[in-house]
Parts: sequence; C-alpha cells; structure tokens
Amino acid sequence: MTNIRLYPSSLAGEIVIPPSKSISHRAIICASLTSGISKIENIDFSDDIMSTIGAMKKLGAEITAKGDCLYIQGLMTNRIKGTLFDHKLEKCTTNDHFNDCSNSNDVLYKNNIETVDCSESGSTLRFIVPIFSALSQPARYIGRGNLGKRPLSIYYNIFNEQHIRYKYKKDELDLTVIDKLKPGDFYVEGNVSSQFISGLLFALPILSADSKIIITTEFESKPYLDLTLSVLKVFGIDIVNNDYREFIIKGKQQYKCCNYTVEGDYSQAAYFLCANALGADISIKGLKKDSLQGDKEIISILERMVTSTEINEGKIYNHTKQIEEIKIDASQCPDIIPIVSLVAALRKGETKILNAHRLKIKECDRLEATRLELLKLGANIKSTEDSLVINGVDELRGGVDVWSHNDHRIAMMLSIASCFCKEAIILLDSECTSKSYPNFYKDFAELGGKLYEWNMGK
Repeated sequence: MTNIRLYPSSLAGEIVIPPSKSISHRAIICASLTSGISKIENIDFSDDIMSTIGAMKKLGAEITAKGDCLYIQGLMTNRIKGTLFDHKLEKCTTNDHFNDCSNSNDVLYKNNIETVDCSESGSTLRFIVPIFSALSQPARYIGRGNLGKRPLSIYYNIFNEQHIRYKYKKDELDLTVIDKLKPGDFYVEGNVSSQFISGLLFALPILSADSKIIITTEFESKPYLDLTLSVLKVFGIDIVNNDYREFIIKGKQQYKCCNYTVEGDYSQAAYFLCANALGADISIKGLKKDSLQGDKEIISILERMVTSTEINEGKIYNHTKQIEEIKIDASQCPDIIPIVSLVAALRKGETKILNAHRLKIKECDRLEATRLELLKLGANIKSTEDSLVINGVDELRGGVDVWSHNDHRIAMMLSIASCFCKEAIILLDSECTSKSYPNFYKDFAELGGKLYEWNMGK
C-alpha cells in the first residue's frame, strides 16, 4: 500500500501524453489474430495492457517488446500449421457443475483448460472471452479487485442460447468456458457496456459462417465501437454497421498483419487539460485532433465550462469560469467524469452530470467515490442514483486524508485536485495508477507537482 502526501502546487511545462489504452488493447488483439508479423508502436506497458498481452500469448501469439514497440507474430500462423488446440479431449474428472443447457446426460469433456489472468482489466476480459471460444480454446478466467462484480450476463445469455458449457462464481472473477462459439444472430443490450459488442466483433469474423449483432436497447459509448471498427478495418476486417442498430459480420475473414502506431490518450490528457482549465500552464503533446476517441469530448466540455475561445496544444487561454448552469451527459464518456467533476467544483454556478449510472460498475463506484472524496476537500457536491449536482466553491480546503478507492481515475483526479487545495492532502493507495498510467507521478512531478511518497506494506 503506497500513500502520498500531495502539496498545493503550480503545474507548468510540457508533457507528451501516453498512448491510448483503449486503442492499444484493440491493436494487440487484432495483430495477434493474424498469420504474419505486425509492429505496434507507442505502447505504454500499464497493468491492463500487460493483461491483454498475456491473454493473447496464452492463445499462441508470439509477442516481443522492444522499447515502446511490440512485435507480434500472429497466432493464426501456428493454427494454419495445425499445431494449436490439437491435443486430445479428456474426460472432465472434477465434480464442478457446468451450466449445460442441452439438458442431456452426455459425459462432459474438456481440453487442457488454460487459466487466463485478467487482473483488473474489464477490457481484457470482455474482449477475449468470445475470441477464445471462437478458436475452440476452453479457458478459465480469473481476476482481482472489483472485476468479478462487473456484469457478464450478456455473455452468459449467449452461452445459454448456444448450449455452451460454463461455470462461474458470484461476486468474484472465476469463469470457465468450455465449448466453441457458433455463428448466428446475437441479441445484445447496448446500454451495459460496448466491450461485449467489441468482443464479439473481434471473434465473429473468424467463424465459419456469417453472423449478425442486433442491438436491443438504446446504444451508449458509441465512440468505443467506432474505435473497434476503425482498428478492425486497418487489420483487414470488414463489418457492416447499420446505424448502430445491427452489425453484419461475414465469416471466414482473415486478419492481415500491418504496422500500427497508437495515438495519444484523451482520457489521460483530460487530467492535464482540466488542470489548465483551473489555471495551470501545460503544453500537451501527442493528441490526434481528428481522433475517434470518445474522451475527446473533454475539449467541448471544457469549452462550455470556461470562457476560453481557444485550446492550443492543451493550453486553455482566458480561463475565467462560466457562471450559468451546465448539464453534461456522462453516458458517452464516463471515464472523464471524475476529473470533470473537479473543474465543476471550482467553477461558479451549478453543474449537473447526468446519465452517469455506468460509473457505478467500474473499478469502484466512481459516482460515490467522486462525491465522497471531493466532499472531504470542501466541494459542494451531491449525488443521486445516476447523477452528480455540483455547485462551485471559491477554493478547496484540503488538510485531510483522501482515498483512491483502488481506482486509478479517482487517484489521478485527487492528485490534480491537490494542486488547487489550500492545504496538503494525503492520498491513500496511490499505486493503482499503474493500471492505466504507470508514469503518472513521474510526469506530475516533472510538471511541478509536489509530493512525498511512502510505502505502508500490505
């Protein structure tokens, strides 16, 4: 357990934003599903990305890191040669109960079941489950933290419909899936997580026949699907998107190897963009202006929250706070809501953050964690079941202990908040930033952030 004392400070200087975690997951997966060698440049080896690398290695991809590059020999090379997944079936000798919707008395068989550690990465888990199944690779998926409490019912429904045998433990990640995913029509809710749809979009093109994904509810997080479709297209996979209501996927497609450079991450840039909106002077490099990332919405949100007319290289000029009430829809960009809430806490007037229900099923309940920790600092903030109402104050007091809730986005938000507090704060469990941004505190210190770190042991 690592705690940090953070002092009020002025952030200034230049920073190169780390690569997009969302795009990195997708590029690594696509490159791993080819039959050739791909070079993926600009990788940040966060905990989540290491989980995806480990999973694709389990499937047979050969992945080598050199500097910030990955060289990936796609697993289809060995699959074509017939060296993957060709071991004999064995009778299952355990007494574990598998959901078997065929209602038959057939003897349960299994391959040598791989154990895949997803750590705390929801993207890794939801992306790879259908891929392993599409490739006839039984697997046991394990993880830590809050991952086992995040919903997987969309996949369970598919398993039930296709008579795929599986078992899981409630409130912890311990999921075993035995049988092969089959092509067909998949009815999927669009308001739980787009990661389920992305997982199917990775897996269905390699099946033996065509498939269709039909969205049964209002669709949220469209930008994340746009990222998936964009990366799939680069790697040679064609998907027909009928206005996010249905996706048509031809079977027997082949992923094509290529070289790919990952762009900068708007969700990580948001911390420094918001610091600038509050008075810091940071030049931010590495962002793609025409990016498809949903968290690029931070630019338009901040332009509404402050009187700026220009954002240039991450600097927001004339940062006087607007006074009128502002409403922000969190449904398409949930990851930036904690740091946006900090800006709201220090701008004049009322900010309402709406449709934030998905924040409750992240690494922690981010809605409650944001409310609780900013309240400790002196913010005027209230929450409902799916929203935050924030009325700006002149300053944050500080002088208290705050907690990351073991959530990287809460930890980084509170670290930026310390710069604008009257007194120092102590942040408990700060090490969770390694999940997405391993060098956050190094970059923070180089920009002038003042901190003292110590390790309390386990």
